[in-house]
Amino acid sequence: MNRIGILATGSYLPPTVVGNEEIARSSGVSDEWIVRKTGIRERRRADDRDATSDLAARAARAALEQAGVAARDVAYIVLATSTPDHPQPATASIVQHLIGAENAAAFDINAVCSGFVYATTVAERLLRAAEPGRYALVIGADIYSRILDYSDPKTALLFGDGAGAALLGTVAADRGIRETSLLTRGDQYRLISVPAGGSRMPANDRTLREGAHFFRMDGRGVRSFVQDNLPGALHELLAKAGVRPGDIRHFVPHQANAVMLGEVWPALGLTGATMHLAMERYGNTGSASVPVTLDLAHRQGLFADGDSVLLAGFGGGMTVGAVLADWAPTACARPRAQELAAVR
Repeated sequence: MNRIGILATGSYLPPTVVGNEEIARSSGVSDEWIVRKTGIRERRRADDRDATSDLAARAARAALEQAGVAARDVAYIVLATSTPDHPQPATASIVQHLIGAENAAAFDINAVCSGFVYATTVAERLLRAAEPGRYALVIGADIYSRILDYSDPKTALLFGDGAGAALLGTVAADRGIRETSLLTRGDQYRLISVPAGGSRMPANDRTLREGAHFFRMDGRGVRSFVQDNLPGALHELLAKAGVRPGDIRHFVPHQANAVMLGEVWPALGLTGATMHLAMERYGNTGSASVPVTLDLAHRQGLFADGDSVLLAGFGGGMTVGAVLADWAPTACARPRAQELAAVR
């Protein structure tokens, strides 16, 4: 079996900045309240002309450029999104066309905010069984601004738009992805939803009047789900890998809410790790949040050869996913004018 690791990263964050003041006016809260409750100060909003595939393609190109790999050499494109361009075809197919990856098999995964970790797990399994030297593009991309009810402070203030990507390929036998873990608690699927627009509740005049096409979330229920499930899932993964929590060097979680992450942090036991956060400037970008944060950290040169890196996603479904990797030497990281908060 090939050992598979991350060879390069990329991201795209739209240039339009939406500060808390704008969100506060429509949702009936204050800038101070938003920062105190979430740690978010601003987020990005996609241009009206752009769809999820456009953001995903830009992030994918950035990863390919960093690695010096041509799009035609990519064997697989696995795109994680819960805001696809259309119900069908798969948004990954459109990305394949946009970047010229004509030799890649392309498909979507929807595990909501755990999507990038789920997609990474699938791509890693595909490459392990493939010929050495094959590449997979794993992309997380979402445009949540199109499905938000801006009068709902529980959701409107959290989300931003963006895309992140990672190029996976063969690495040395003592580097790369060591273990992955996926968990779904379908009995709690109602905690996060977009009720209308699918086969159970097709679009009609009534669903539009009732706003059933907007994103809905039970915030307290989600917080309880994370506290109850994330620590155990990570500890089980690390035990399987034979790694102590205190030996992890970097933790890149889904950027859901800085306050919630701060509350669950002690239970994770990652005493030697830096938790990387990007949500102050970019908010919760859904399935893009883990790869965007990973890319920002990588381009700042924060990962050294052999560092243990733990990625964790959690979101609708309800889902939890984790990937443990020993960082492999990658293409030269090119700094960008973007900020990342790294907190122990």
